[in-house]
Amino acid sequence: MSDNLSRQGMRPAFRSWRAGRPFWGGLLLALGGAEILLTEKVSLKVAMHIGMQGMTGYLLPVLMLLVGLLILFSPSQRLFYSIVGVLCTLGSWLTSNLGGFFVGLLLGVVGSCLTFGWLPDQEPRSERRRRKREAKSAATKTELQHQA
Repeated sequence: MSDNLSRQGMRPAFRSWRAGRPFWGGLLLALGGAEILLTEKVSLKVAMHIGMQGMTGYLLPVLMLLVGLLILFSPSQRLFYSIVGVLCTLGSWLTSNLGGFFVGLLLGVVGSCLTFGWLPDQEPRSERRRRKREAKSAATKTELQHQA
């Protein structure tokens, strides 16, 4: 593996690893959980809501962080993880300073939605654009032939 890595380089290897998983969704969900955890440590003058029981205020962001990492390293279960992630994120609204002052809440919801909508066998955008251009040029050619 290290021989393949040295031939290929770090950046292309990371890109190929990233392409096989919902990278941005998992990363945003994990960042949302980390941000909510950090807002739990603010001073009491800044904190708006400490949480129902205290423990839940820490449990949900930790679960968000864990689910975000699981999405990155186990993408085959992404649908289940994204549903758990969005439920934990919405639960943080009540338990953790309004979801980390809305920032962690938004990161978690967007990350979960990106993960839920990710398709593993979707072709790259450049290929789709090229095919669209080819189809458009073929359509104009046939249209020109019909007009002549």
